Amino acid sequence: MSDPSHAPAVSVVVPLFNEEANISILQSELRQALGGLDHEIVFVDDGSTDRTAERIEAAPNVRLIQFEKNAGQSAAIYAGLKAACGVTVVLIDGDLQNDPADIPRLLGEVACGADLVCGYRAQRKDTLVKRLTSWIANAVRSRYAKDGVRDTGCTLKAMRCECVGALVPFKGMHRFIPALIKGAGYTLVEIPVNHRPRRFGHSKYGLANRALRATIDMFGVRWLLSRRLNYKARDRM
Repeated sequence: MSDPSHAPAVSVVVPLFNEEANISILQSELRQALGGLDHEIVFVDDGSTDRTAERIEAAPNVRLIQFEKNAGQSAAIYAGLKAACGVTVVLIDGDLQNDPADIPRLLGEVACGADLVCGYRAQRKDTLVKRLTSWIANAVRSRYAKDGVRDTGCTLKAMRCECVGALVPFKGMHRFIPALIKGAGYTLVEIPVNHRPRRFGHSKYGLANRALRATIDMFGVRWLLSRRLNYKARDRM
């Protein structure tokens, strides 16, 4: 368990669901990518039915949050972000398709002044159908949510810890992290990141929950952003 009284420079939040074959490799890659950085890793096991949690190697800077049952990617990400203690928080998938070697580049953009850094998969290693449906969903979402992000489906992101307060917990939230944070007045940049083929297991998401649900959520987020409170208080004695 990490020391809750110590705020590390970086927290890495990793949502997991049935990734027992990937977790050891991921931990090794994270250690290499984060070498020399004061960091913690927060794994969130979203009700896995395999041995994912058992395969996580214990360490002083490793924490594990376990859900009693599967609650979805948004719930896992939100729980991890709220639990993170770092000054900067990084999100990365647990399926090895995101490359931990990209993390220092994201942190570099935050150090240069960005509040939120979103990775986009310049050369995706997915099927044609998956790439096409993702492209359509991203184009529609970006137009209506007005976040200007080309690849919200890429989990790999880095943000200042205060950005977490802009998020609203709902099913599908993970698709609208840039829109919610940008809508709260924070700055956002995108950088290309490596995308790797899935080595073990299979995708947990299909056409129905990528397109239909995202479209329904999109209108809800647009309404929410239009109703956001926007004020600045004057200094008082």
